[in-house]
Amino acid sequence: MGKVIWKPGTFEYPIPAVMVSLGDMEKSNIITVAWTGIINSDPAMVYISIRKTRYSYNIIKEKQEFAINLTTKNLAYATDWCGVKSGANVDKFKEMHLTKQKAKFIKCPLIKESPVSIECEVENIIELGSHTMFVAKVLSIDADEEYIDEKGAFDISKCKLMAYANGGYYELGRKIGKFGYSVQKNKKKLRK
Repeated sequence: MGKVIWKPGTFEYPIPAVMVSLGDMEKSNIITVAWTGIINSDPAMVYISIRKTRYSYNIIKEKQEFAINLTTKNLAYATDWCGVKSGANVDKFKEMHLTKQKAKFIKCPLIKESPVSIECEVENIIELGSHTMFVAKVLSIDADEEYIDEKGAFDISKCKLMAYANGGYYELGRKIGKFGYSVQKNKKKLRK
């Protein structure tokens, strides 16, 4: 069997489905974004890409900050709902019973129910066509203590993070290796 050829498109899956909070503690919004990721490690930088037609576009452009809130199996419904409803018409925090949490370095709220919130300050705005990319410097990573292991590391296996792929949401599975395990001495080989 060979590969099937499709026209160019967005098929680099799975990717995170995150809830991006913006605005301020009094007037805030949440937008669900799947076009997001890491673009640099020193300084730590991330991006989100959104359409100009989205209600959140002008808020982020004006405020120059936002928070990326990772999502979980328990947040799947809220994640989807916040992606299909407009913040121009509804209070997403109120409707989805999400709790605003004060951030340390930005004015917009974090989502308390998220296991990890990333405080971001916009560094650059790049117009790309259908979407605009907001390149941002990471100011702080706020992790829920519940998911920190005995060594002080974030234990991703405890929070049931979710990803987005080809129109669906998926709970992430079990750990199958770690960075560099393929070259470690005395390594255990994975079996199929």
